[in-house]
Amino acid sequence: MAISSAVDPSVLHERREQRLILMLLAPALLVVVGLLIVPLCWLAWQSFRQDGGFTLAHYARFVSDDVYWRTFLQTFRIAFVVTVATLLLAYPVAYVAASASHRMSILILAMVILPFWTSVLVRSYAWLILLQRRGLVNSALDGMGLIDQPLILVNNELGTVIATTHILLPFMVLPLYAAMQKIPADLMMAGSSLGGSPAHVFWRVFLPLSLPGVLAGTVLVFVLALGFYITPELLGGGRTYMVSMLVSRNIELYSEWGAASSISVVLLLCVFGIFRLASMIIPFERIMGAR
Repeated sequence: MAISSAVDPSVLHERREQRLILMLLAPALLVVVGLLIVPLCWLAWQSFRQDGGFTLAHYARFVSDDVYWRTFLQTFRIAFVVTVATLLLAYPVAYVAASASHRMSILILAMVILPFWTSVLVRSYAWLILLQRRGLVNSALDGMGLIDQPLILVNNELGTVIATTHILLPFMVLPLYAAMQKIPADLMMAGSSLGGSPAHVFWRVFLPLSLPGVLAGTVLVFVLALGFYITPELLGGGRTYMVSMLVSRNIELYSEWGAASSISVVLLLCVFGIFRLASMIIPFERIMGAR
């Protein structure tokens, strides 16, 4: 008895659909491989190269050289402070935008997105002018009688934190707003109808439901702050030294591509570890969907 070789039409349709999806994804995959995967592989390879041979000397510096440790610690400290500051500033803004009328929400989000129209370099220079000894901030504080002498707000870590917080603030507001907008207003009304005060309902209902947005914004801002270069270079005045500046110095001053690559690889591994830790706290799908 002959065995029928006919194939189920649904299987053929599924195969054709899979081939079509691969064809549609092919250009994007080529771009990702060519502009991301290949450079990262080259970066990792360079970190093990010195004078044409294989070496671990670049990674050994992380154990023996205190400059590396101090730079990484300062970078993570600044990134942490900036993340906390942006969260404290962005949460009320996102809450008001999510709770307001449609027209008011559009206005608030437009004001949040407006700084994107100006480059980071221009905004950093603007803060450099505002925070200098005779800048607008010190002049305003002196005019109100709050200070007797100008505050030192630039060429230090404080100025770097202030400017970086302003630049990264939209990256915290938008994930928070996306998460808050999906919280049903009926839940807040139900909590109030059960006798809960507005503060109690907020802490027990609204805040837990907004945590995916909090985590998404926190991870995004923290990772972006780790790689900041222009702002700490301008407002740090040489006293604020971050990892990106260490990479730049190794290439510009010493032409040490291997040392710069090893620093970049270690920072990249730290970023992967942060994403892994975040996914363990809240699943990655829930963070991306903010639900």
